[in-house]
Amino acid sequence: MSETNGRGREETADERADRQWGELLQELRVAQTGVQILFGFLLAVVFQPRFVDLPDVDRDIYVITVVLGSATAAALIGPVSYHRLLTGRRMKPETVIWASRMTVLGLGLLFLTMCSTLLLIMRVALHNTFALWLVAGIALWFLACWFIFPLWALARGRSGPRTDEPREGESSSGAKDREGESSAGAEDRDGKSSAGAKD
Repeated sequence: MSETNGRGREETADERADRQWGELLQELRVAQTGVQILFGFLLAVVFQPRFVDLPDVDRDIYVITVVLGSATAAALIGPVSYHRLLTGRRMKPETVIWASRMTVLGLGLLFLTMCSTLLLIMRVALHNTFALWLVAGIALWFLACWFIFPLWALARGRSGPRTDEPREGESSSGAKDREGESSAGAEDRDGKSSAGAKD
């Protein structure tokens, strides 16, 4: 049975799950591409000649960054494995829910990986405390773009009136207008029918 859920879209639970899964796949393609490029860069750093000259602090940052990158790749590739193992078991809605949660977790880990990578690069490039301030500013920008702006839009969307519902003060008058129009239309039809009978 189709449902609208107040959003003007008629679809069954399975159709909604299929649509949401397709949208999630498009999002994962974008995120996975960035993770693969970043992770490949991190794996190549250790084989560079200058890596042996890095101080212990920078090496520790590098190890943490690689671990975070691995966890990010696992979280963002996880939904594909989740879907493949549960295909054909009539669990598509549950699969979409857990895949969405893993995607959000992967985005959080990707944020930490990006910040750690930037910190390592800025420390090697600048050799001063300005690197910390620069990374902190970029981290705030990542937070705003990835989390704060969407949550702000969600809050604004929930605070406004729904487009498929009448506003306050208009429901009663609108109902009266519709009743008046319907009664007037009925009277017109009755008048026409009686006039036709007389003719």
